[in-house]
Amino acid sequence: MTTYILRHGQTNYSRRYLVNGDPSKPIQLTEEGRQSLSRGWSTLPLHTVRTWLTSEFPRAQQTAFLLMGVPAAVLVIDPHLNELDYGIFEGSPFLEYAVWLDSHGTAKRPEGGTESQREGIRRMLTGVLAALEHPGPRVLVGHGLLISVLLWHKSRCSNEAMPLFFPEAPYIEPIAIADDELPVRITALLSDLDRDTHQEADDHGGASILRIDGGSAVATVESASHSPDQKDLPHA
Repeated sequence: MTTYILRHGQTNYSRRYLVNGDPSKPIQLTEEGRQSLSRGWSTLPLHTVRTWLTSEFPRAQQTAFLLMGVPAAVLVIDPHLNELDYGIFEGSPFLEYAVWLDSHGTAKRPEGGTESQREGIRRMLTGVLAALEHPGPRVLVGHGLLISVLLWHKSRCSNEAMPLFFPEAPYIEPIAIADDELPVRITALLSDLDRDTHQEADDHGGASILRIDGGSAVATVESASHSPDQKDLPHA
């Protein structure tokens, strides 16, 4: 069997690179986000999916319901798959959180938050691994940070340490992982977290350096398409 893992469709928050780690906020997909689901219809085995898994966030559940069409398969809502808790940065541009993260590191919890970046990643990975407890094939609708971590691991170089910032995750592009491969990938990532809970802020490999108004470097992410005047960074 196979688990298909994808990021939800676009929202007004993600379009503007604002962070949202509070599932109680009723943030829904944009029209563009809804239209993008056609990519999922053409790449997912929708008629054979037995289990759908999502986080507690409205945008993830909306994505799953719209992809499902007529709800026939089981829908599992797992809080382990929730987006990162950004604490006091809730609703702010990702750039503000990135500056703080670059300064404080991956093991520090932001004020008002319940988890650090690495703690959040660990939580999400345990949620992915738990998906194997449900009948397959499965579709798991998650958030940007989870998909970014999985994409980084898929393309990582040998012995490459887990970075501070990850490539921006695309919307509605499933990562297909076979049941026998999923525990191997997740175990490897959990081992990375065990070895590297205090990632050096300046160890960013070959990623692009983003700056505030041309000033000092504050974060690094892989390149993504933005409008020329866009000053916010990709949502994690």
